[in-house]
Amino acid sequence: MTDQTNKTDALIEAGRWLLAQGTAFRLGVVALDALPDADRLEIAFAGRSNVGKSSLINAVTGTKGLARTSNTPGRTQELNFFMLAPQRNDGAAWLVDLPGYGYARESKSKIAAWNILLNDYLRGRPNLRRVFVLVDSRHGLKKNDLAMLDDLDVAAVSYQIVLTKTDKLKKNALQTVLEATQKALEKRPAAHPEIIATSSEKGDGIALIRAAIASLVDLSELGYKA
Repeated sequence: MTDQTNKTDALIEAGRWLLAQGTAFRLGVVALDALPDADRLEIAFAGRSNVGKSSLINAVTGTKGLARTSNTPGRTQELNFFMLAPQRNDGAAWLVDLPGYGYARESKSKIAAWNILLNDYLRGRPNLRRVFVLVDSRHGLKKNDLAMLDDLDVAAVSYQIVLTKTDKLKKNALQTVLEATQKALEKRPAAHPEIIATSSEKGDGIALIRAAIASLVDLSELGYKA
C-alpha cells in the first residue's frame, strides 16, 4: 500500500468522522450586509440550475432534506449557510449553498440581482477556502460553467470540479467526460487538479467530497484523533 493510498484512506476516515458530527441550517442571505462574520472557513457549492446540488449536499451531510430539492430549475434563490459540526466549538466551518446559475423561472431583474450577489460574494469573502463547482456529467462544461470558472480564476478562489449524475452514464462515456474536463482545466490557475465523479443516488464519490472537506478543516480543534 502506497503512502498516497494511506493518506487518502486517512482523509476518507476523517471526512466520515467530520460529517458525522452533524450539519445544521443557520441562515439564508439575500444581501452582502447580511453575511455572517468571516471568522471561520467557508466551503461553497456552486453549479448550474438543476445540476443536482441540493441532492449532493444532502448526500454529503447525510441529512435528508437539509438542502431543499426541486425539479424546478432556479429554486435556490439565496446563499444558504449550513454550520458543520454545530455542537463542537460553535461549529467547524460554514457549508454554503450558492444560487444556481443559468436557467431560472424568474424575471431578468431578479436573476441579475442573484448574479451580482453571487459574484460579490465570491470576490469578497476572504475566508472562502474552496468552491465545489458541480457539473452535470451528461453535458460536461457549458458556457455558463466556463464563465463561473473564469470568475473564480480572476478572484483567485480555489475550486474543484464535481461531476454529478454519473450513474446516468456508461463507463466509457464517463471517462470521455473526465478527460475532456481535465483538459479544460489544465491552464486554469485556481483549479484543483482532482475531479470528483459522483452520484447522489448511488453514493459514488460522496466519501471523496467529505475527505476534501476534512482536508481543509483543522480537525484537531474538534478533538479528532487520527
